[in-house]
Amino acid sequence: MAQQASVQQWRRFGVLIAALGIVFAVVALTTGGGGKDTGDTTSGAGSDGSVAATPSTGKPTTTKAPPTTTTTTRPPYNGFVDPASYQEPYPKSTVEGLITFRGNPTRSYYGKGPVPKAPKILWSYPRSGGMCGVSSDETGPLTWCGTGWNGQPSVWERNGKTWVAFGAYDYGIHFLDYNDGSEILPTLKTGDLAKGTVTVDPDGFPLLYHGSRDNNLRVVALDRAEPTVLWKLNAKDVSPTLWNDDWDGSPLVVDDYLFEGGENSQIHIVKLNRAYGPDGKVTVNPQLVWHAPGWDDELLNALGDKMVSIENSVAISGNTLYFANSGGLVQGWDIGGLKEGRMPTRVFRFWTGDDTDSTITIDDQGFLYVGSEFKRQTARGKALGQIMKLDPRKPIDPVVWAIKEEGPGKQGVWGTMGHANGMLYVDTNAGHVYGIERDTGKVVWTKNLPGPTWQSPVIVDSVLVLGDCSGVLHGYDVSNPAVDPPELWSIKVEGCIESTPAVWKGRIFVGARGGKFYAIGDQ
Repeated sequence: MAQQASVQQWRRFGVLIAALGIVFAVVALTTGGGGKDTGDTTSGAGSDGSVAATPSTGKPTTTKAPPTTTTTTRPPYNGFVDPASYQEPYPKSTVEGLITFRGNPTRSYYGKGPVPKAPKILWSYPRSGGMCGVSSDETGPLTWCGTGWNGQPSVWERNGKTWVAFGAYDYGIHFLDYNDGSEILPTLKTGDLAKGTVTVDPDGFPLLYHGSRDNNLRVVALDRAEPTVLWKLNAKDVSPTLWNDDWDGSPLVVDDYLFEGGENSQIHIVKLNRAYGPDGKVTVNPQLVWHAPGWDDELLNALGDKMVSIENSVAISGNTLYFANSGGLVQGWDIGGLKEGRMPTRVFRFWTGDDTDSTITIDDQGFLYVGSEFKRQTARGKALGQIMKLDPRKPIDPVVWAIKEEGPGKQGVWGTMGHANGMLYVDTNAGHVYGIERDTGKVVWTKNLPGPTWQSPVIVDSVLVLGDCSGVLHGYDVSNPAVDPPELWSIKVEGCIESTPAVWKGRIFVGARGGKFYAIGDQ
């Protein structure tokens, strides 16, 4: 049973005085000013164990939240990412589609309807066999099939066709036709598992960005007869590094800058310098303009280990870049001066206490929604909880509310939270699915599915689309956020559904660990 975390808050007078200066720095950042690096002087609300608590008991409200509305007449935003673009398609983009993990830089857009009403499998890929490859981890060589935890497909419109692209465990990045699953381009083979969600260039350049378990982050051209790698960044090209050399996160590209964290435990910013050559083909001349360790000594001392890889996808709101790592360190870096040559400075630091691979999502008010795992069994994780809302404008005590999802073994949150109609939708390793009021942290309803449930909930047209590890994809009616949503439909595929589905114009695209990728829709 989820329960609200409650820990007595306290602060020393000296910490309070330090907080005032930090808050002024963060306020300056949110209004366009540069942020001051709080560095080790700010350990976040949690360095002293304080947690703000809001009771989560009581009867669910019967008041239906008003639907989210969008405004298309906003004046141009001069920073990196307009916070008001929350739940909208990728801002400033000239490309129509779901073009990165969770659709936009705040990681809060899930696709375009309609959602199928009586879905069937329309086609699967490959036609025969499965997408499998052998890869080694700390347990030795294993055969991996299909697409995994971080393998949401991207779907977009280009040259009169709707493209579907995804990385898979057969070492391949695949480029398929929305209509029939035929190959638009040949498969691009990497040297190991192609893991994370691909990112399509938002500015119309025929480019795709993707990482692999072969240590390389790639920029790929799509305007040739076959996909062509124009540039690679190896995980060992920077130092110091810790833990691993995979690339799990889905990069963000904003204003010709690429932002990405790696399992090398570093955060990277690349100036792409995109252009077209004399032959009309796309070109890039990437420069790694900044990188930094995603950990600090305070974190390593608290953990007692060096498992601090960045496995989630970075998020940006305003001029702040957010990410977390496998040590549970949540950070915000001011990137507002990047275009003028000023390097990022850290303005927010918070420790969840445990592995935080779930991608941070950010609402239009700048609040952060963070899911953490519970496997180290730390006192911090027990005291805080695993599902939390943070206010980065209050760096000394940012916890608005926190919910515990703990138990024996590896528990907590792997997937990324979904937002709709004032609600959060969260699934956990144990197979629990929660409907939570976004403002209060009140758990309105709970479902139990065959776990582990690692994919991220998708909400389009008031339908919650979510898979489970028995291979069943579910559709739930969440038009009334105050009630436990009834199931509208379900459909069975082969293998555990770890990957996040993509919804686009009447179809749902998802891969599963049985080895295949599916297009699902009404016949």
